[in-house]
Amino acid sequence: MTGMLRLGGRAFAPGELVVMAIVNRTPDSFFDRGATFARDSALRAVERAVTEGAEIIDIGGVKAGPGDEVDVAEEIRRTVDTIAAVRAAFPDVVVSIDTWRAEVAAEAVAAGADLLNDTWSGADPALARVAAATGAGLVCSHAGGLAPRTRPHRAAFDDVVTDVLDTVTGLAERAVGLGVRRDGILIDPAHDFGKNTRHSLEITRRLAELTDTGWPLLVALSNKDFIGETLDLPVPERLEGTLAATAVSAWLGARVFRAHQVRPTRRVLDMVASIRGDRPPAATRRGLA
Repeated sequence: MTGMLRLGGRAFAPGELVVMAIVNRTPDSFFDRGATFARDSALRAVERAVTEGAEIIDIGGVKAGPGDEVDVAEEIRRTVDTIAAVRAAFPDVVVSIDTWRAEVAAEAVAAGADLLNDTWSGADPALARVAAATGAGLVCSHAGGLAPRTRPHRAAFDDVVTDVLDTVTGLAERAVGLGVRRDGILIDPAHDFGKNTRHSLEITRRLAELTDTGWPLLVALSNKDFIGETLDLPVPERLEGTLAATAVSAWLGARVFRAHQVRPTRRVLDMVASIRGDRPPAATRRGLA
């Protein structure tokens, strides 16, 4: 088990399983189709996520997949004021910015972000320097060598887990060398990014190889295509598959879980933690009366 994870004013112990709620300031998210694009809708979603048990709020301004061009100025416009509002309303919540751009990251941290969630594997090398200069945390991910907002085509690896390990640990050690806090770095295999469904399933099966590195592990599984293809289900029907993958990942040592549906994710993680012995039951009445 890895050590303490420190993000913003929070410290997460090794046995603590953490929900990162997704709040997209985008009009074209694959899951919510723009339901939280409006600022007031986004803030209501944040309040709901915190009430349901999210410890981290991940705010993004650009759809991960191909779509309309979103330049730096527009990404900042979509995200930074929301970050400032969340920081003011929920001072104890960890605020994350989902971006690969250093310019956006710098503005986000100035507005109150605690974590830089780089899902595109260091596409902008300066982003890690922002984390180093500001004390923010950093997610180091694997995107299979793809440029931001591109989809895989005939993705192939000699061994996908080895490729993930080499990439994310290399990025993490580079970040430490630049001055990023070691206890603020997470690694993320980035299911679906630069990978096909069989790759994402294999990564999930072999997740312990990533947790064995000692770096805290984040997984972003929620309603992704590998779940949809595995069960042959459209996006609105992928919750059960997501929760199954969440439970397996938690058992194998993942610590942070990026999720659209916070309440069911929180309940699954609490159950896994209790089975594992890291969390006492909320009530123990059976057989005692």
